[in-house]
Amino acid sequence: MTNLGKITIKEIAEEAGVSQQTVSRVLNNRPDVAVSTRKRVKEIIAKRDYRPSSIARGIAQGRSYILGVVSASLENYGPSTTLMAVEERANQLGYTLILRVIHDPQNFDIDEQLRYFISHHVDGIVWTLPDMGNIRDAILQKIPQLAVPTVFLNMHAHPDLMVVDFNNESGGQIATEHLIEQGYRNIGMITGPMDWMVSRHRYRGWKKAMETAVLPIADRQVVEGDWSCLSGEVGLKQLLKQFPEMDAAFISNDRMALGAMRAARELGIDIPSDLALVGYDDAPEADFFAPPLTTIRQDLRDPSFFAVNMVDKMITEVTQEEKTIEPRTYLFPPQLIVRQSSAVKA
Repeated sequence: MTNLGKITIKEIAEEAGVSQQTVSRVLNNRPDVAVSTRKRVKEIIAKRDYRPSSIARGIAQGRSYILGVVSASLENYGPSTTLMAVEERANQLGYTLILRVIHDPQNFDIDEQLRYFISHHVDGIVWTLPDMGNIRDAILQKIPQLAVPTVFLNMHAHPDLMVVDFNNESGGQIATEHLIEQGYRNIGMITGPMDWMVSRHRYRGWKKAMETAVLPIADRQVVEGDWSCLSGEVGLKQLLKQFPEMDAAFISNDRMALGAMRAARELGIDIPSDLALVGYDDAPEADFFAPPLTTIRQDLRDPSFFAVNMVDKMITEVTQEEKTIEPRTYLFPPQLIVRQSSAVKA
């Protein structure tokens, strides 16, 4: 029979020969505990079947251990993968999540979202909704009202915001430079929706690489997609009509690249002999495309974990009435993954 709820942190500390603060750090998965000490404390916790009360812990530390998360619709690879990583790291740090999924980012009430989180006493907010339309301007108007630490993923840099993101402009540039190095010169692009910050930044990277290589740039070399496979299929057909000399294309995500591959097959165009393609994201399926897709990898776990770690540090500052972490932007570098879809031009 277990002795559920009877043992205290003080008793665990005495049995382990450590301080109560050390036991608390182990319970909160803090890194500043020696491996041998952590193991000893965890063995005692397991043996004595100790179950910490999150409510009691929150009261004692002046926090709720709840994080609010704002996400875009989860049918796309980026938002769903980001959310899973945020949840994983938050769970490791002992937080419960309250999730608000925004299905129509152009028409939602930011005030309502913030009121909802405040009413549920969240310690902090991880905002993963992509920067699009007027969202950033609306957020900037609310900064003075944000009573809790907030970290933004997928947001344009601003001195008043704590931002964690990938360097999407660099990713677009790396993708295009790879095609240029392979011998391609007439390079088109299918962008994402241009009211999204990431789409504009990836386009800027494509343009910068083309300008640096002194290659032609014209409106007819670019079409706009919406991240879907269908828009990639339609987009490639449109590109080929208005830019028939195209020998390569940079496509702003892997789903659109898959659609572009389907269009190429329908038109009897061989990839990469007739047309080279580079995608973006390195979705798990990219290596199984026919041919396997060259793409830009973004390990979404890295910035997601970093964002949760950062908001946790900011929350600790608030509870300890300190202020040392200033708003800044952290950009993670993307990585080129070369596969068969961009083989060297004959």
